[in-house]
Amino acid sequence: MTDSQNYVPPKVWTWTKPSGGTFANINRPIAGATHEKELPVGRHPLQLYSLATPNGQKVTILLEELLALGYSGAEYDAWLIRIREGDQFSSGFVQINPNSKIPALVDRSGSVPMRVFESGAILLYLAEKFGAFLPTAPQARIECLSWLFWQIGSTPFLGGGFGHFYAHAPTKIEDAIDRFAMEVKRQLDVLDRCLAESEYIAGPDYTIADIATFPWYGGLAKGGFYGDAAEFLSVQDYRHVQRWADAILARPAVKRGRKVNRIIGDPSEQLHERHDAADFDTKTQDKIAAE
Repeated sequence: MTDSQNYVPPKVWTWTKPSGGTFANINRPIAGATHEKELPVGRHPLQLYSLATPNGQKVTILLEELLALGYSGAEYDAWLIRIREGDQFSSGFVQINPNSKIPALVDRSGSVPMRVFESGAILLYLAEKFGAFLPTAPQARIECLSWLFWQIGSTPFLGGGFGHFYAHAPTKIEDAIDRFAMEVKRQLDVLDRCLAESEYIAGPDYTIADIATFPWYGGLAKGGFYGDAAEFLSVQDYRHVQRWADAILARPAVKRGRKVNRIIGDPSEQLHERHDAADFDTKTQDKIAAE
């Protein structure tokens, strides 16, 4: 491996070897399908193809929150996409999301199926479709959307930056870890200062800004990411973030949404596919293993 201190970039970069690290087998500099495979379709109008990463959890949490409010049209089928096995590069998935990232949604409630990809776009689409978790007053709406896009723009520093170099990269590079740790702590401070002034991110009401941000920064605050990263980043110091994360984590719909398409951890918290509300009681992995 090239010593990073002595590395001189070439004039033109070419892909000569895998990038290294945890996800090396699925990282490549080109797009498009690698194999032919159609996606399954269930009985509900909303078809979700995902995995319970933080980005995937955003959508299942919102769908469960909508169902909890009585929006029966939010019933959905959630199909598991195993990204380490390359499911996201199937021809069927690429037709829904040409960027080959989860989550991806198809709404079949209209005369023509509508694809929606990118987690922020899906949250906005569903919030507008059902008229929930997105304020309608102009000032409140733009505050919510500003924080939603803050999350979308900030999180790559946490996941792809800090997460990669701290936990997944084949080599620990001090400068890279310091750079991204500094930025993640700055983001936590931005969020902590915001939550010092209001109960939720965009004001007094729980919105898609909270639903988008919680799986990432709430997960980090509660020690759910990258081994001992919570201790490394002193997440306990962000007490307003901790208060907010605890409040959201206690919501029943959040608890359900975090189980959907989960494939790691406690088997009782893993619902690989979700096709009906009763699945939470009968089809988690602990129940399946007991059959």
